[in-house]
Amino acid sequence: MSRKVAREYAYKLIFEYVSTQDKEQNVTREIIFKDPELTKTDSDYINAVIDGVRCHYDDLMDIISRNAKNFRIERIFKPDLAALLLATFEMNYMPDIPMNVSISEAVEIVKQYSTEKSYQFVNGVLAGIYKELAPIRGGKQ
Repeated sequence: MSRKVAREYAYKLIFEYVSTQDKEQNVTREIIFKDPELTKTDSDYINAVIDGVRCHYDDLMDIISRNAKNFRIERIFKPDLAALLLATFEMNYMPDIPMNVSISEAVEIVKQYSTEKSYQFVNGVLAGIYKELAPIRGGKQ
């Protein structure tokens, strides 16, 4: 399986978490992890992202809020917020993933699962987050 597909699974779990605030998500995880094409690397990535987003949720929301200029975070469309959380987590806590890849993949996910113009909003917020985090990440941008 590819990282792109694993990222999409992670996005769906984050969306469920944002929508329900269900801390466990056992049923959905069980369904996802029954995919026979899911490798151990994919499973490890999905678990790291989901657990990381839950653990760092408040910090991630703060970063997103600072960069969603003139837009209250509680007004962000849930599919867009899920993509923002995914990309922001990767950009902040997964230095092995280039930040531009996190941004590109989040934009592609939003194009598939959200509104027609959502990708522009998500791209703009993530561009601000990139500017904020790039100096911290150093060479792995």
